[in-house]
Amino acid sequence: MIMHRADPSAVIRALRGAAPYIRLYKGKTFVVKAGGGVFGDAEATRALVEQIAILHSLGIRVVFVHGGGPQLTEVTEKLGVPTQMIEGRRITDARSIDATAMVLSGLINTRILAVCRELEIPAIGISGVDAGLVQAHKRAPVKLQTGDGMVDYGLVGDIDYIDTDVIRKLLDNGLMPVISPLSSDDAGTLLNINADTVASAIGAALGAEKLLLCTGAPGILQNVEDPTSVISYTDLAGLQRLRNEKRIVDGMLPKAKAIENAITGGVKRVHVISYKSPDAILAEVFTNEGTGTLVVADVQKLAPAELAAGGPASA
Repeated sequence: MIMHRADPSAVIRALRGAAPYIRLYKGKTFVVKAGGGVFGDAEATRALVEQIAILHSLGIRVVFVHGGGPQLTEVTEKLGVPTQMIEGRRITDARSIDATAMVLSGLINTRILAVCRELEIPAIGISGVDAGLVQAHKRAPVKLQTGDGMVDYGLVGDIDYIDTDVIRKLLDNGLMPVISPLSSDDAGTLLNINADTVASAIGAALGAEKLLLCTGAPGILQNVEDPTSVISYTDLAGLQRLRNEKRIVDGMLPKAKAIENAITGGVKRVHVISYKSPDAILAEVFTNEGTGTLVVADVQKLAPAELAAGGPASA
């Protein structure tokens, strides 16, 4: 048998291209948030965590925040509790908060930890309740953005404070926190918080280098009906313009608010990418081109190479 050695040049080029980013981000903190849609598929979950394992092995301090919306909807409906969503946010009543804790801090968090163990990531599963990590109060009824009355979201929390000491102690010991977005008030009442909101607040409190939001969509879209109309990069002014033009709707509304809060809170860059795109995290972090949408405070401060890579889809 005659064996031919594979050409390693493509791998070498990729390593050379990634080397500057590896040096730049070593020791920096990334917050990665993944929506519950990815956790319904074991292969997709493993592919996502494999990318996080690479970040961890390269010396990047990763904080992983997860949602669990589809799984929560499935469980609550089996319990006879209908799902209510208003302006992209879930109403959580007294009947569904126990299911919320069971799904987020039990089912989803434990599944992620099992994959982390397989991939030899030293991960610790916690929620916002643990050691007062996410301190919150019950949200008061709020006015709808449409102006059509008020809505009471029930046992949903608004964040007062993030105790970064809890996270830093884990990171300083080489551990990766895997965080479910539950909290409680000072009286011990459990509160459900949007996972994007929790990830944004944690990123801002830590002064994270990046917040990566892994969603079912390929990024922020110029046209919500056209999945190919991904905006390569935008800034806070562009985000507001998209909202005013009704190009950001439904589930993207709380995500857009989380992005704004992260950037105004000190996160340098927010990336909206798809967990359905192979190696989307690695492509977004280690190449100029990326795969999704980069959001910064001001696009005029982006490097020329990034602006060139963005192309005509940018807003």
